[in-house]
Amino acid sequence: MFVKILLVLIFVAVAVGVGIYCRHYTKTVDGFVLGGRKVGPWMSAFAYGTSYFSAVVFVGYAGQFGFKYGLAATWAGIGNAILGSLLAWWVLGPRTREMTHRLKAATMPEFFGKRYSSKALRIAAAAIIFVFLIPYTASVYNGLSRLFGMAFNLPYDWCVLGMAVVTCIYVVVGGYMATVMNDFIQGIVMLLGITAVIVAVLLNNGGFSEAIIGLSQIQAEGTTMQGAYISFFGPDLFNLLGVVILTSLGTWGLPQMVQKFYAIKSSSAVKQGAIISTVFAFVVAGGSYFLGGFGRLYQGQIEYAANGTPIYDSVIPTMLSTLPDLLIGLVIVLVLSASMSTLSSLVLTSSSTLTIDLIKGNVVKDMSEKKQIVCMRVLLVVFVAISAAIALVQYHSSIVFIAQLMGYSWGALAGAFLGPFFWGLYSGRISKAAVWCSFAIGVGLTAVNMCMGFAGTPLIASPINCGALCMLLSLAVVPLVSLVTPAVPFEVNPPTPEGAIDREFARELHGESLPEGPEAVLDA
Repeated sequence: MFVKILLVLIFVAVAVGVGIYCRHYTKTVDGFVLGGRKVGPWMSAFAYGTSYFSAVVFVGYAGQFGFKYGLAATWAGIGNAILGSLLAWWVLGPRTREMTHRLKAATMPEFFGKRYSSKALRIAAAAIIFVFLIPYTASVYNGLSRLFGMAFNLPYDWCVLGMAVVTCIYVVVGGYMATVMNDFIQGIVMLLGITAVIVAVLLNNGGFSEAIIGLSQIQAEGTTMQGAYISFFGPDLFNLLGVVILTSLGTWGLPQMVQKFYAIKSSSAVKQGAIISTVFAFVVAGGSYFLGGFGRLYQGQIEYAANGTPIYDSVIPTMLSTLPDLLIGLVIVLVLSASMSTLSSLVLTSSSTLTIDLIKGNVVKDMSEKKQIVCMRVLLVVFVAISAAIALVQYHSSIVFIAQLMGYSWGALAGAFLGPFFWGLYSGRISKAAVWCSFAIGVGLTAVNMCMGFAGTPLIASPINCGALCMLLSLAVVPLVSLVTPAVPFEVNPPTPEGAIDREFARELHGESLPEGPEAVLDA
């Protein structure tokens, strides 16, 4: 117990210390929200990865889908690495960095507003982010609490409050730069932790070969396939594909993920970051789902609901409960790292979006930089408090699966934003009507399916498949609607080896003044 407590206390002290160290970066809005757009490839890649993979993945998704699909669930981790990390960096990274800089956009709603010349789109996007990031932030707490309960026998309420307070302190004090520095440290812990845990769990089951043999002898429900849980595509390929699409393609349209590309400092850093981020995803996501694939070996020990349904969030904690104290302490720090990095990214995105895109210029007409930073700090505290309150309410209600909350949130956000953001970077012939259609599909289909599910029978049984469908529809609808509606005039310049930020930096070095005016901005 002493070892576990010591590891957690060291982790908390480092997180708060980093926040205090980074407070000098928060004197401007750009510094508070994007770290002055001077973040290097290693920190950007780790920030992307740790924001991507939280307790939602390690405890919720790895436990649920590993239990359902066996070792085939590893495909979700592979998809996260290739589609969600490597291709996202290659396809979106350079153009996002270039375009958001010349448009002077610090948030996704601000990008939509300036790219499509529409204040209404900017406000609508900000409202969607505000509403649908909250369920995701609440889901982040749940998996952590189960592990803390297993390791320290602490009540859920205290786990939630402790995590909320620590996250709040370092983000409010240090802003984005404190978040990415902590993400780098937390990412190292995650890499070491997941590797050690996989080895320990396999050894507990007699080694890799014995664990595979044991898994092969378990009959999967609803199929006559022998050894379904060790097969290449598992017992349910269609629903597994939905998981891969939602968790991989979803990052392309999530504001807290693409914001990492706004802040990276150079084109060469994007290329380096792509490789680092991909390796990180292979180890962390691939390792998490691979570990979850052995969950069926513990089906006699996990928790079950009154109707006999497995409580999937208990699968991973049950697998870890027999590990030595030192490893359990490492796992606690691992999941604490993943959860706090994701939570900090989510609340920073929410507070900056609400301040810059809704309050500034609408509620408060004349808002100085100092007032904006104060407003964001206050909203950070408010959003952390709201997410913690919802997490507590959710824990004591009938919504018990982490995956449900994340599925709804990712489906609505990425379903609304993926098409307009992707095509907005690559095409100058996109219309406002197409963007509105995408917003309506992402939010509308998710909301209808969620409400019908609460009423008894959802339109689409799985919120995961619903979210994946929203994303694919968004990608298809935006160019199709743009063919028959007037486009917003915009010149899309492909990024060059020497991007806008690099040219600006070169001018500063030579003491040259930057050209002014919209034409100069577009040329830059």
